[in-house]
Amino acid sequence: MAEEINIYCDESCHLENDNQKVMVLGAILCPCTEKKKVFNRIREIKEKHGLKKDFEIKWTKVSPAKVNFYLDLIDYFFDNASLSFRGLLVPNKAKLRHEEFNRKHNDFYYIMYYTMLKILFIPKFKYNIYVDIKDTRGIEKINELTHFLSVKLAHQYSIKSCPINRIQEVRSHQVELIQLADLIIGAISYYNRGLSSNNAKVKIVERLTKRGYPLDCSTLLGEQKFNLFKWRSREELP
Repeated sequence: MAEEINIYCDESCHLENDNQKVMVLGAILCPCTEKKKVFNRIREIKEKHGLKKDFEIKWTKVSPAKVNFYLDLIDYFFDNASLSFRGLLVPNKAKLRHEEFNRKHNDFYYIMYYTMLKILFIPKFKYNIYVDIKDTRGIEKINELTHFLSVKLAHQYSIKSCPINRIQEVRSHQVELIQLADLIIGAISYYNRGLSSNNAKVKIVERLTKRGYPLDCSTLLGEQKFNLFKWRSREELP
């Protein structure tokens, strides 16, 4: 039986008309065999900082009083060899020209999800993808994403069977690794919006940059630990 890998996904400012120019998708990978250990360790870090085990890690909750807790989480991610991150950055949604490509924003959303995830799949593994419940269209979105990913993978690559076991909605406040994905993509979005008024958030951005890479450009495609793809419009390409 193939080893299973869990992929925990989250998104920031992905809607077309949310008055935010930056869109970020992110995913944290963790082998199923390590999941329990990772979740327990994150809960221990919460308790170390005087927080309850069910405290929700969230970018919008970052404050000076809890900054050391969030910095410890970032360090834990980089120090744990079983965890890795893949992100996709759209720096300016105003440059999207959906009509020109005969598509809607939802189509672009699924294309970006596919672009983010496709490089993660290794044939000898099977993958379980978990996404945060965002709205009442959750089941419809899951069905569309499942269909889109399976069709695109089959069309573009020579594969004997789809590597995806399932795509499932979960409640992020119950899943620490979706919360950690929220923290990382929140930092990427914050930096690329040019914000700097929250000193605690700036410290998290600085720690991510120090331990990983700059948050406003693509890493090498083969980067294993912290992999980021910066989408560019056609006129921005060399």
